[in-house]
Amino acid sequence: MAGVSGAGRLGDMKNASLLAALLTSGLMAGLFASFAYAIMPALAGGSDRTFVETMQRINVSILNGWFMFCFLGALGFALLAAVLHWNGPARWWIVAGFALYLVMFLITSGVNVPLNDRLAAAGDPSEIHDLAAVREAFEARWVLWNVVRAVTSTAAFGCLAWALVVAGRVPAETPQALPVAIPAGR
Repeated sequence: MAGVSGAGRLGDMKNASLLAALLTSGLMAGLFASFAYAIMPALAGGSDRTFVETMQRINVSILNGWFMFCFLGALGFALLAAVLHWNGPARWWIVAGFALYLVMFLITSGVNVPLNDRLAAAGDPSEIHDLAAVREAFEARWVLWNVVRAVTSTAAFGCLAWALVVAGRVPAETPQALPVAIPAGR
């Protein structure tokens, strides 16, 4: 990354913040995409009890340090990268990546988490009298908004990846004539 603007420690912080934003947003995009193209389609074919029980377990187990580091870290790292790169050529790509990730964050907080909370409040699947109704109130809406957040977080990742490319470009130098030694006597 020799061409990234900024020198010394500031340059290192700029590089590190952008790389951290890229990695954490990419991990989140991959998580949401895997739910969209593998996990939810697999659960769609299962029984109501299997669906409700599995989603309740996932919603408990996913709340761990690694998830929270990536989920919140991507937002913080992207904001830091935007501030540090504000006068650089990658700033608008970083701002776009931050904004797209923020949209995903708001969807998660405003739609998916409340649905997860309602599913948890339904109680133990062995004691739910109408599992089909609980599933119906959850599944279609959760899946739809998960696809939207998978797309927005993937777009955020793409913007941050391009920002890293733009930030790392070195302007072409004008070729200078090299001094040529002409031997004496010629």
